[in-house]
Amino acid sequence: MIEHNPHLSVKNLNVFYGANHVLKNINIAIPDKKITAIIGPSGCGKTTLLKSFNRMLELTDGVKISGEVIINGENIYNSKMDISDIRKKMGLLSQRPYSLPMSIYDNVAYGPRIHGKKNKKELDILVEHYLKEASLWDEVKDRLKTPAVRLSIGQQQRLCLARGLAVEPDIILGDEPTSSLDPQSSQHIEKKFIELKEKYTIVVVTHILRQAKRIADYLVFIHLGEIIEYGTTKEMLENPKEKMTQEYVSGVIS
Repeated sequence: MIEHNPHLSVKNLNVFYGANHVLKNINIAIPDKKITAIIGPSGCGKTTLLKSFNRMLELTDGVKISGEVIINGENIYNSKMDISDIRKKMGLLSQRPYSLPMSIYDNVAYGPRIHGKKNKKELDILVEHYLKEASLWDEVKDRLKTPAVRLSIGQQQRLCLARGLAVEPDIILGDEPTSSLDPQSSQHIEKKFIELKEKYTIVVVTHILRQAKRIADYLVFIHLGEIIEYGTTKEMLENPKEKMTQEYVSGVIS
């Protein structure tokens, strides 16, 4: 059972893609300033659950959503909520990095500029700060005006992390954020997540149980759109309560 104060709570969440019932009566509490990993077989609804946290699901045709996702005491699916404000609170890392078609500097400055920061000195300080937060500053400080696409894939993913942090989110979401990276770059991201949880709540989708064991404080196991079990990583990997969880962590189902 999750003992810490929840930062994000999901209540009776159901998601349909057309007639396909993808998420079924999801109820979960995500603790504050911890790393929670969502695990489960391919196609079980992991990414759909993650995208429900920043209302990205609504970009998909034919989707129908019911239930509540409560962040800081507010239901983000309330019709009065500002979607752009909700997404500002979420830093999202996708499976593949999507650097913007502009310079390294402008990638990081993009969000702050949208939210009204125009002063060059202030932007310089912000860009340096968030590139350092993403462990990228030392590698790029002498080429900030070069196109971001010239960076390696691993560097681009850390740039995307810096860009996400620059809008000062409350929560960092990662959708298999290391799946396209080499081992060294993956290690960079994992290490950075562990450091960042002192300031942020982090929710990561991963298909790698070893990764979940390395970085996560809590696990949520989903199968066929339903939460089978959730709890501390230690409990679920060493002493799972549900038979299906036991089969998943032991590799019987994948």
